Amino acid sequence: MQAFNPDFCATLTELLTWRRDVRHFRTDPLDEAMVLELLTLAQLAPSVGNSQPWRFVRVRTPALRATLADHVDAERERATSQIADATRHDAYRALKLHGLGEAPEIIAVFCDDATSAGAGLGAATMPQTRLHSVVLAIHTLWLAARARGLALGWVSILDPAFVARTLVVPDDWTFAALLCLGHPEAVADTPELARLGWQARLDPLAQISER
Repeated sequence: MQAFNPDFCATLTELLTWRRDVRHFRTDPLDEAMVLELLTLAQLAPSVGNSQPWRFVRVRTPALRATLADHVDAERERATSQIADATRHDAYRALKLHGLGEAPEIIAVFCDDATSAGAGLGAATMPQTRLHSVVLAIHTLWLAARARGLALGWVSILDPAFVARTLVVPDDWTFAALLCLGHPEAVADTPELARLGWQARLDPLAQISER
């Protein structure tokens, strides 16, 4: 197994540190070749049984984009109404939770649960590993985009079934993520939710245990 030099390792650490979940995008269009390159790099991610179950759907029709944005806004309002704590309620309402109206590229990601690739290896007892593989592809896309000065935002205030119906995907595709991709309005070394006082970074060592 090849070992990379210390300079590369330091750069990788910097990349991981500066990766952000971005909500504020510029509207500048992205180069088509760059988008295709990023989606190709994402598929270098590991997958159970080498099944490569990720399916990327680029949402390029303005009406579909608007439908998804309206849906997310409605879900946000519903979620806001369920927050009883007044301080949290106001803080939540102040957050910008998606860039669907501004980001030049919207990508829905699905897991093909019926894929024949990999012949089911590794997924017989844990079929959810196919979805785990898709998440790894999303993370790979995230890092590749950030390395090129682009930003990614993961939109989660939504109904997965609604997204699947809206985009008319096969019934055996499981929704994984709705992503916004583009140039960030600004770059920060601290996650936005930490900067705004919603949730600070936890102590990494506190998340590690032994048995």
